[in-house]
Amino acid sequence: MNTRSSRHRPRQQRSNRVWAMLAALVVALVSGMAGCSVMGGDGDRKSSTPQVAAAHDRVDERGGTLKALSLGPVLSWDPQRISARDDAAFAGRTFLRTLTAYQPSTDPRNQSRLVGDLATDAGTPNKDLTSWTFTLREGIAWEDGSPVTCEDVKYGISRTFATTEIQGGATDALAVLAVPKRPNGGSVYAGPFAKTVPGNAGAAAYDKAVACKGSTITFTLSTPVSDFNEMVTQPAFAPVKKSADKGKDGTYEVFSNGPYKLAAPWRASTGGTWERNPHWKASTDEVRRAYPDRIDYQEGIETQTVAQQVMADGDSSRAAVSLGSAPPAIQQHIVTVDALKERSVTAATGLVDYLAPNLKSPIFATVDARQALAVATNREAYVTALGGATTGRPTSTLIPQSLPAHHDEDPLAAGNRGDADRAKMLLSKAGLSLPVPLRVVYRSSPVADKAMAALVAGWTEAGFAPKLTPLKDDYFATIGQPSAAKSYDVFWSNWSPAWASASTILPALFDSSINVSAAGPGRDYGYFADAKVNAEIPIIGAIADRTKREEAWAALDVKLLTQGAYIALAERRALYIAGSDVRNLSANEVTGGVVELADIAVRQ
Repeated sequence: MNTRSSRHRPRQQRSNRVWAMLAALVVALVSGMAGCSVMGGDGDRKSSTPQVAAAHDRVDERGGTLKALSLGPVLSWDPQRISARDDAAFAGRTFLRTLTAYQPSTDPRNQSRLVGDLATDAGTPNKDLTSWTFTLREGIAWEDGSPVTCEDVKYGISRTFATTEIQGGATDALAVLAVPKRPNGGSVYAGPFAKTVPGNAGAAAYDKAVACKGSTITFTLSTPVSDFNEMVTQPAFAPVKKSADKGKDGTYEVFSNGPYKLAAPWRASTGGTWERNPHWKASTDEVRRAYPDRIDYQEGIETQTVAQQVMADGDSSRAAVSLGSAPPAIQQHIVTVDALKERSVTAATGLVDYLAPNLKSPIFATVDARQALAVATNREAYVTALGGATTGRPTSTLIPQSLPAHHDEDPLAAGNRGDADRAKMLLSKAGLSLPVPLRVVYRSSPVADKAMAALVAGWTEAGFAPKLTPLKDDYFATIGQPSAAKSYDVFWSNWSPAWASASTILPALFDSSINVSAAGPGRDYGYFADAKVNAEIPIIGAIADRTKREEAWAALDVKLLTQGAYIALAERRALYIAGSDVRNLSANEVTGGVVELADIAVRQ
C-alpha cells in the first residue's frame, strides 16, 4: 500500500461513500510500512493457507523481561492516531483492547478467526447489515481500576470526528456511521472537543448512531457493512476514558485497559518500559496470555544492528526480539545456520507489489495487450532480485495468503516465470507492431532498482521495448497526477489490507466511481473502469455470510486479472530473530506479519 493521501470526488450514491473512505483508511493504516522504500503454487483456494512458523515448542512460562528492539519511530500511542500496522499490532496485544480481535495462533487456519475482545462475542448485525450490536464483558478495567464502559467505547470513537485535534488514524467511523454530512463532505459532528450547545444537531446525530444501553453498544450505519465487526478491530474503534484524555496533546499518552501499562512517560526516539497492569484479568481475555512481567521497548536502533545484536545472543540480547525484519543480506545467513534459524520466524506481511497498466495509454487499450504484459512478467526473477524467498513470494493476486479470499488461480496461465512466446501472440492479436514501447515508472531504492531491472529481460523477449523510470521523491503524489497518464504506460504500486477481508483491497483500487475524476485516478492508477465491476462491489459488500462474501471477492479478483486490470508481482515477507531465552516466537500474518506478542514468553 502506498502513502499518498486520497483525493476522491464527492459520491452521488450513498452506498459508494463507504468504499471511498475505506480507500483513504487503508492507506493510513500501513503508511508506516509502505512509506519505507523496501522492495524488501498450484492448488485451489480452500487448500491454500499461510505458512506461519514458530521458533520453539509452545510453553506456558510467566515472568521475566522481554526486550523488544525496533528502528521505529512510533508516531503515536493515541488509539485514534495510530496508523502503522506494527504499532497497531503492538498496542493491540499490550495495552489497547478493541471490541473484537483476531485470535493469535500458530495454526494459520485459525489466525483469521475473529473473537470478542472487549465484547463477549463477534457482534450481532440486523438483517440488512445497517446496525451492529456488541455487549461488553464484565470485569475489564482501566489501569486505575475503574471499569471499561460502553460510554468509554463511544467516547473513543467520537474522537475520530475531531479531525482538527486528532489526525493520522483510520477514519472509517466517518465513512460508515449514520452521521449526516455537510455540503462540503465533512461531518455535521465535529467530535467531543467542539463547543456544543443543547440540541446541537451534530452531537445528537452521533448519539443516535452510537448508542449505549448499559453494557450494550449499538452502531447504526449509513449503508450495509457486512464486515463491520472486523473493521472495529482497528485502534480507531478502541475506548478512551474521557477523564484521562489529553486531546491534541496526548500523542504518547497511554491509559491502559490491557495487560501492560507504561512504567514512565514514553520517550520519543528511545522508547519506554511496559509493566504489568495489576487490574488486567486473564479471565476476561481470551486473546492475550501476557507471559512476561515487563516489556522493555527500545526504538531508534538500525535494523541491521538489531539483527546482529540478537544473532550474537549475548547477555543483553538473550531475552530480546527484533520487531523489524532483518535486512535481506543477513536473512540468508540466518536461514542457513541451524542455530540461528531455530531462533527466527519468517512470515508474509500482506503487502503486495503490483503493476497497473495504464488504460489511457494506446498500448493497453485492448485486453489482449494487457494480458500480454501479464504473461510476459517473470515474478520469480523479481523475487530473486528482492533477496530471495525470505523477502517475498511470487503471487498472481493482490489478496494476501492469510486472507480468507486468497486464491492461487492464475487465469492467464502465466506462471511465475512468464511465457514470452504466448505474450508475443497476444501482442499480435492486439494489432501491435513489435517491439512495443513500454514506459514503466516505479519508486526507486537500491533493491527496487534491481527488482525492476530483473523484469526487463522477460518483457524484451516477449516483444516489448521497456524503458524504466525510477522516481524517489513524492512517488505516489506524482503518479496520481492526471499528467502521469500521458507520461507512462505502466505504474508500479503496492497495497496491503486494513483487516482480514478483500473488501479493503479491491474496492479501494478498482472502483472507478470512487477513484477516477478530473483530479486524477485516486488509487486506481491505471484508470481501470468497468461499470459491471463498480456495480458488483457493493453487492458483494452486503453479503452477510463471511465465507460466501470472501469467495465472491475472490471470484471478482479473478475477473480483474482476466481483464488485465493489474499484474501482481510479490507478497513481501519479513524475518524476525529472537534471543535464545525467548519462547513462543511466531508472527501473525493477519495483523501484517508482525511478531505475535499475545503469547510470547521469556525463559526463566
